[in-house]
Amino acid sequence: MTLITSSLYGQKNPNIIFILADDLGYGDVKCFNPGGKIATPNMDELAAGGMMFTDAHSSSAVCTPSRYSILTGRYPWRSRLQKDALWGYAPHLIDPARLTVASFLKNNGYFTACVGKWHLGMDWVVNQPASKDSLHFLRPTSGNPLIKTGWEVDYSKPIENGPNSVGFDYFYGISASLDMPPFVFIENDRTVEIPAAEKTFFRPGPAGKDFEAVNVLPAVVKKTQEIIVSKAASNTPFFIYMAMPSPHTPIVPDADFKGKSGVTDYGDYVMETDWGVGQVMKTLDSLGIADDTIVFFSSDNGFAPYVLRNYKVEKLGHFPSYIFRGYKSDIWEGGHRVPTIVRWPGHIQRGSTCSQFISLTDFMATCAGLLNEKLPDNAGEDSYNIMPYLAGETKRPVRKSIVYASMYGNFSIQEGKWKLELCPNSGGYASPKEWRAYREGSPLIQLYDMESDVSEKRNVEAQFPEVAKRMTKLLETIIKNGRSTPGRKLKNDVPVDLWKKGW
Repeated sequence: MTLITSSLYGQKNPNIIFILADDLGYGDVKCFNPGGKIATPNMDELAAGGMMFTDAHSSSAVCTPSRYSILTGRYPWRSRLQKDALWGYAPHLIDPARLTVASFLKNNGYFTACVGKWHLGMDWVVNQPASKDSLHFLRPTSGNPLIKTGWEVDYSKPIENGPNSVGFDYFYGISASLDMPPFVFIENDRTVEIPAAEKTFFRPGPAGKDFEAVNVLPAVVKKTQEIIVSKAASNTPFFIYMAMPSPHTPIVPDADFKGKSGVTDYGDYVMETDWGVGQVMKTLDSLGIADDTIVFFSSDNGFAPYVLRNYKVEKLGHFPSYIFRGYKSDIWEGGHRVPTIVRWPGHIQRGSTCSQFISLTDFMATCAGLLNEKLPDNAGEDSYNIMPYLAGETKRPVRKSIVYASMYGNFSIQEGKWKLELCPNSGGYASPKEWRAYREGSPLIQLYDMESDVSEKRNVEAQFPEVAKRMTKLLETIIKNGRSTPGRKLKNDVPVDLWKKGW
């Protein structure tokens, strides 16, 4: 098929949907892992109708920082969040004054909606701050020192600095991961119901009487469909950021999917996630607006290894990280290489593949490129426009380098075939823990040739010290300049430590 480019930058701006799965591994999607044991017909169909990116990466190996980058076009370690993820009661992370994908598109005439998992902090009203001798903890901290149990919050009051404050006209979803309290839906700046019970979805906390984890994914899908239907007849283009809660823990497939995969409840939940993608695509088709809508699909990071404790999918021959080393949290590829697909019928060649590396951070500049608009110099400072790939205009690298971070904030930078990792271990959950790796005298730097060793089995830093030195200096420059794109120097929000230690 010949790529149609005549209307790529036409007068009518396309609708934009970004579907983000939660903890979906590269190898969980059949078209990325032909040997996978889980059927994903809708994701496969999406890929057949568009472009697969086989070397796409989240900016971090955990969810909050990854999501920050998607919406801001900025590496997450430039913010106050230097490691780990936020919790359900954590204060807002995105500065309301910062331009986001949502506010950029809103400024350009789009209706903007966020549906699903937010996980970027919001400011709850606290009636009675937690006492120091509180006996019931969600964690050593909930992300807010005034909140320990969640019952300190006044759920009848408006929530400040949530999605509506950073460019979204409408929000319906949950504050953080599905296993983090509070367990209640939020619509715009209000909870849909006042928590009146305590429930446990891995972690205990305040919950709405009618809130059940198994119903969240179907609710997110339904709400997304409702927005598409309501906006389809409008002359106003829409942007929907659909952040699914699955297949993140708790693993709660609907009864219609139980036993369907043959690869434990985890496989069933992946299949339900795939169903959600299919429902969105069917809605676009039924309304006749598929050709007017560009759909991005990806995952916020790699597969969560703790799932294997109860759902031993690898023993059944299914490998969520495919051939890559590591999982969610790790600096290795399994932590941040994510299945990524973009479809726009009539504009992106069907069944095409791009093997150049890209970052989910590139979404913001790509939206600007899609609209033929320019981002302000102080926005999207780590975002590159991948429209030349989507339009089939080039196969040359759009970006020179890409920076990744592990759960504990350890840095990695890739340039061409070389990938440098500034830690003696995974930087995440995998053994050995960092303190032990240091004690055992493991090399402090890892360097891999990703062309010959994509599974990162042979550390060649000792053979190529000049490469490691050059790439370390490049990373230092990217940190110091406050940006990795061309432009004037900017400031990071906090000092950034190049050699983080996770303990």
